[in-house]
Amino acid sequence: MRDPLSILTEAFTSFLFGKIETTRLPVRTSTGQAQAVYLPTAAPGLGDSGVIIGREVYSGKGYIYDPFQLYGQQLPAPHWLVLGESGNGKSALEKTYILRQLRFRDRQVVVLDAQGEDGAGEWNLIAQELGITPIRLDPMAALDMGIRLNPLDPAITTTGQLALLRTIIEVAMGHGLDERSGFALKVAHAFVNETIVERQPILTDIVEQLRHPEPESAEAMNVDIEDVRAWGLDVALVLDRLVDGDLRGMFDGPTTVGIDLDAPLIVFDLSHIDRNSIAMPILMAIVGVWLEHTWIRPDRKKRIFLVEEAWHIINSPFVAQLFQRLLKFGRRLGLSFVAVVHHLSDVVDGAAAKEAAAILKMASTRTIYAQKADEARATGRVLGLPRWAVEIIPSLTPGIAVWDVNGNVQVVKHLVTETERALVFTDRAMTESSRDRDLTDDALRAAELEAEERAAAFVEQHLGDSESTVA
Repeated sequence: MRDPLSILTEAFTSFLFGKIETTRLPVRTSTGQAQAVYLPTAAPGLGDSGVIIGREVYSGKGYIYDPFQLYGQQLPAPHWLVLGESGNGKSALEKTYILRQLRFRDRQVVVLDAQGEDGAGEWNLIAQELGITPIRLDPMAALDMGIRLNPLDPAITTTGQLALLRTIIEVAMGHGLDERSGFALKVAHAFVNETIVERQPILTDIVEQLRHPEPESAEAMNVDIEDVRAWGLDVALVLDRLVDGDLRGMFDGPTTVGIDLDAPLIVFDLSHIDRNSIAMPILMAIVGVWLEHTWIRPDRKKRIFLVEEAWHIINSPFVAQLFQRLLKFGRRLGLSFVAVVHHLSDVVDGAAAKEAAAILKMASTRTIYAQKADEARATGRVLGLPRWAVEIIPSLTPGIAVWDVNGNVQVVKHLVTETERALVFTDRAMTESSRDRDLTDDALRAAELEAEERAAAFVEQHLGDSESTVA
């Protein structure tokens, strides 16, 4: 019961100022109705330093991402995995991201371009726009004085050369070298480096030495010369493929003069190589080690290494181990590795599942475009995505993706400027951009509107339609 003093005070206040309502009765309504007044709060972004990707679908805020700016604060590693079905915008994202990164003076990019048609890779237009000539690795062109990369280039340390030769052989053979074959290779490599000083040693020299080992090599290990020759025979046959087989011309000569490793963008055009042949992982291994020893330097530059069709790397245990080592340069020398893969099942179910898991663990940023429901669920399990993100992946429209930046999960619409459009959405029938280039300006706006409607419906569904009490 209220005391007389409170009643008297309230009556006096009402006489002076009129009746004052001090209590609000609760209003019962649904979240679907209340969202117009009590707007949902969007998750925080990634800051305002870096390159703009587009905008968050749910909040409409600009989405800015840069692994070098986020490293150490929100990212434990600067590496990035991009997943999704063909035709949903992976290629457009990669190209615009690189173009925007190159506006910073301390950026340098290498692209392994494994796709393309009409005799050129899909990065050819961008390279031309920047005044850069792609390094086109083509066995037929190499025979006519085309581009060559020498695994025995003096710019690569002797340790790096031997590691590269072992990787090439193990990739081609499908298993590791035994001790005897490894010894024969080591002896041949050491002899070639010691005796050939007037020119660059080449693979032909290694093959010749394996076929005809020096007696001193056998005496050093107290074995017969014929045994050393037998140990190195299989190794010689594998390397002979690079000298006189289907890969001849690209690696059996001195490195081509004029390859500019100081250019802001370096494009290795691998579009002339059969992506399903053993040649592709061999090429990846050679290029990877060659870059490791000639491109990555402690000069305070931030480097981006983007690999198309990256499952060719991760599916081979020996190449995957090589790239694991390369990824470790991310922290020490400022390297961001970007791997583009169609399906995660291509990787986790492959021959290099252990190595693939290690590489995926290093990728703190994951971007997932539309996938079929089964694939989306498998991707969610492997990457640890929240349930709501897994459920929305199959319904994503081209250009929209789920971004997971070390646990910060957003749905992002990638935006392309008019200047970039001519370089990103080409007229050639490229694998990734075939659907994207059909999206005219009107279609893009329609797709954007549809995405916003899907987002609104998704928020309503997952926040619930049950009755709530709003004070």
